[in-house]
Amino acid sequence: MDEVPVRVDGRFRMGDILGYGSYAVMYCAWNIILDDAVAVKLETIMHSSSVQREYKILKHLEGGVGRESTYYTLVLELLGPSLHNLFLARYGKFSLETVANLGDQLLSRLKYIHSHGYVHGDIKPQNVVMGLGDLKHTTFIIDFGVAKEFWDTSTSVHIPFRQGRRLTGTPAFASINNHLGVEPGRCDDLESLTYMLIYFLQGSLPWLTSDEEKLSSSSILECKVNTTIEDLCRGIPVEFATMLIYML
Repeated sequence: MDEVPVRVDGRFRMGDILGYGSYAVMYCAWNIILDDAVAVKLETIMHSSSVQREYKILKHLEGGVGRESTYYTLVLELLGPSLHNLFLARYGKFSLETVANLGDQLLSRLKYIHSHGYVHGDIKPQNVVMGLGDLKHTTFIIDFGVAKEFWDTSTSVHIPFRQGRRLTGTPAFASINNHLGVEPGRCDDLESLTYMLIYFLQGSLPWLTSDEEKLSSSSILECKVNTTIEDLCRGIPVEFATMLIYML
């Protein structure tokens, strides 16, 4: 990446890196005017910008997209740790009570996103974070860089069924149809959410091994297709199997 600016928009003093995405880096920053912390996403300027797309979806939230040196920038509310980090801190397993609470909240979050005509497209532990302070038990879905509209607002109809698309999101939690090149829809977000909840309960998924980084998306797909719902949900409440049966 090019040299990171010391300040963004003259008022946000850049701090430590919070995390990395496929194209952008998230930093902690300090608003020197309001004297509070924010999160700033920087993406090297390209012809197609995920930050610009994300801003269009998040335009009703505080913050905006701009340009700083050779970067697109997006300023967002600073939130707490991701479920990925919390999961690792809990030695790779959440209790049933915790998973049920997360599932209840995240179903509401997805319902809200879907009600506005979008699918998120990359539901995974790294893209769900907790709030801070009074909101420390509240979940937030982040990173709308690959989100897409499934509803044509100009005609008020669902977008047409399409195949031959490339995989979007993260292979470990992507839906089977997403692997197969089908245009993602609302059910694909829900399938990804269910995989994630099962992962939290079971501590792993059959297609995640110690060599998970070496597995190709085609190998992950093959394992998903060959893993029965019964095996995937063995030892956990039947409701999780019911969710998958409903979607698959």
